[in-house]
Amino acid sequence: MTKTSYQDLQKNIRKLKTPKIEVWRNEYVDRDYIVILENPEFTCVCPKTGLPDFANITIQYKPDKWCIELKSFKLYMISYRDVGIFHEHVINKVLDDFVVSCKPRWVQIKVEFNIRGGIKTTVTAEYNKT
Repeated sequence: MTKTSYQDLQKNIRKLKTPKIEVWRNEYVDRDYIVILENPEFTCVCPKTGLPDFANITIQYKPDKWCIELKSFKLYMISYRDVGIFHEHVINKVLDDFVVSCKPRWVQIKVEFNIRGGIKTTVTAEYNKT
């Protein structure tokens, strides 16, 4: 296998330390409802070029016992500002951390990165509690 300049750039991304996302108790666990969170000012850094990436992140989830506390979630999102991370890894890391924090019945996360170099990237990931 030929080594590329991208190889090993994201080798330990699953171990990236991020702030804890706090939660609060859902008093309507007997009902399915959808919460939509949108962050139109998400930023991170391209691990290849070091240039900033800007994106809109939309999260739709069905709470179970816990709901996301918004201030801690905002601080969590801001923590990516100086992180070099591929678009595909952003979505999966956010999904993993989100599911660990509130254990939703269902969640879908969509990240739409702004156009750079003529290319727009949109990545969607989903989790279903089974």
